[in-house]
Parts: sequence; structure tokens; C-alpha cells
Amino acid sequence: MKVVVIQGPNLNMLGVREQAIYGPMKLEQIHAQMKDFADKNKIEIEFFQSNLEGEIVDKIQECYGEAQGIILNAAAYTHTSIAIRDAIAAVGIPTIEVHISNIHRREEFRKENMIAPVCASSVVGFGPFGYHLAMMGMNQIMQEVQAMQAQQQAAQQPQAQA
Repeated sequence: MKVVVIQGPNLNMLGVREQAIYGPMKLEQIHAQMKDFADKNKIEIEFFQSNLEGEIVDKIQECYGEAQGIILNAAAYTHTSIAIRDAIAAVGIPTIEVHISNIHRREEFRKENMIAPVCASSVVGFGPFGYHLAMMGMNQIMQEVQAMQAQQQAAQQPQAQA
């Protein structure tokens, strides 16, 4: 099973930008922790970061047929991007959105969330640990999907005659 982690604008500046909000951890450190979890759970993982909305849309679309899950921190695009929302809906891949800060306790404009309605779940306000929670959640979702697919295959097979 494959999970693609897509990071939006300014997340490449973690560890430098607004540490009182986002903390001192760098994006590379977060990704290293996620990779450790993925390796222990036999999950293939790919990381992508872009400051450009169109590149994020392209990456989501590239996941179609290639990945079984997406973990997405759309960052500021969370509040503005119908294009990212539509891409998530179009590919139909379970997506968990992550936000390091609690966007519901911040500025009014951050309370509008364009992508949450098309995501399987959201992890908000746990700092970098939110990515670990998202990995745990995605692992659970993928196990449930695999179990459901196995049941469907078993139901489609003709009953063996005695």
C-alpha cells in the first residue's frame, strides 16, 4: 500500500517560520518520523512539497491509480482552494488533512475550510505529532479497505461443491 504526503505552501520553512505557532521541528524531521512509521507498517510512502496550488492539484491527480491514501497539509490553500478540493473529490482516494496549528482558534479567515468536506478525516492542532496521528489513521483506513476488498472477492467466488 502506498501513501503520498503532500505539503503545501510555506511548510518548507518549518523550524524557521513562526515557531510560537508551528514549533521548531523541520519538515525533514517530520518526514523522517513518518517514514519510520511507514517502514514499520510496510507502507510505501512518498513526500511532496510545493508552494504552488497547481502543482498540488497535479500531484493529487497523479495519485489516481498509484496510491491508496493521501495525507495533505494544504496550509493556506485550505481556506481558498476549490481546485484542491475538486482534485481530492475527483480521485476518490482516502485523504486525511493535517494542520499543525488549531486553525479553528486562529484568525477568522482560517476558520473557512474548503477541503475538509471531501477528506476522510482531519487532524488539527496537535503540532508535528498530528502527522503521526494521520499515519495511524491512514493505516487503519487502508486495513479496513483491504478487509472489505477481501470480503467482496470471497463473495464473488463460486461456492465449492461438496
